[in-house]
Amino acid sequence: MKIAFSFKFFTAFISFLIAIVLIALFIETGFIRNHFGDVLIVLLIWCFIRIFLRGQIKLLWLYIFAFATMVEFAQYFGLVYILGLGHSQLARVIIGTTFDWWDIVMYFVGCAIIWYFERKFKF
Repeated sequence: MKIAFSFKFFTAFISFLIAIVLIALFIETGFIRNHFGDVLIVLLIWCFIRIFLRGQIKLLWLYIFAFATMVEFAQYFGLVYILGLGHSQLARVIIGTTFDWWDIVMYFVGCAIIWYFERKFKF
């Protein structure tokens, strides 16, 4: 593994970020808002890591899944309120406020996509 900037992953990161923001702003309910966005979130995290880190990172998909799942369980325990940030719209969006088992399933789907691309294209 080496540190090097990847314009390709930077472009993908910006694209996923725009898609996630558009979903958050303009889609209020349904599969895209409630589930597909969670798949995009883990892909966004993967692209962010890959902007800077090149070469094989064993089990990167699993690390991302563990992180996303921990964030989901932080929502279950009301972390945003425990930290006293319940009044902050930004904190509620970033940390989240609603636990859902389906979110964890969607994180796994996104991480399965990461696993596939990591194996297929040897990043």
